[in-house]
Amino acid sequence: MNKQLWMLACAGLFSGNVLAIEFMGSDWKGEGEFGYVATSGNTDTTNLKARLGLINERDMWRHSAMLEALNTSDNEVTTAERYAASWQSDYKFTEFDYLFGRLQYETDKFSGYDYRVSEIFGYGRRVLHRDDMTLDLEAGPGARQSKLDTGESENEMILRLAGRYVWQITEQSRFTQELSFDIGEDATISKSVTAVQASIVGNLSMKLSYTVENVSEVPPGVKNTDTETAATLVYSF
Repeated sequence: MNKQLWMLACAGLFSGNVLAIEFMGSDWKGEGEFGYVATSGNTDTTNLKARLGLINERDMWRHSAMLEALNTSDNEVTTAERYAASWQSDYKFTEFDYLFGRLQYETDKFSGYDYRVSEIFGYGRRVLHRDDMTLDLEAGPGARQSKLDTGESENEMILRLAGRYVWQITEQSRFTQELSFDIGEDATISKSVTAVQASIVGNLSMKLSYTVENVSEVPPGVKNTDTETAATLVYSF
């Protein structure tokens, strides 16, 4: 995808939160995130990241959705291009316990895979529930379908273990840590996302994040571990 089209896609994703609120109603809340870094001179690099997260809580149900896009180029040569989406619905049968169903999709041009799709069902519990701090843990079985760049397909059963820790440090700052392990018959995908977010003015804030993803078994010529350091602006609604 060329740079102009990709920037247009990011702009659409970032502004999409307004349309999402209008379409789905005021019960939906979320964040639109956008980051852009460009250098010129001895090196010509571009880094673009966009993310949209939505959440809805009503009675016994909680629904959350995520869309994410990342593109990096060096001297007009694309060095990273990834798109991801997920949907999760939680049924809260007690104040802190819930059953969940999750669907996730990811495509990464440089992973050796054309795409990966996973469907997971399981149990979650909020094990820490303070006013300024929460910790949710989840576990459940599922299935994953993958298509390699070579055209081959992989279908496997998986076990997902995940956790999300949130610390509201002050009214204007927040720390989050997310960990997930999708343990499969052919490969295990481990992911860690560490982030600090601080309010700038009104609904606008700055976010610094560090992401590490490891795939235990990868196609030849592909590295097992990817890392990402990002600084983005976040609009909350």
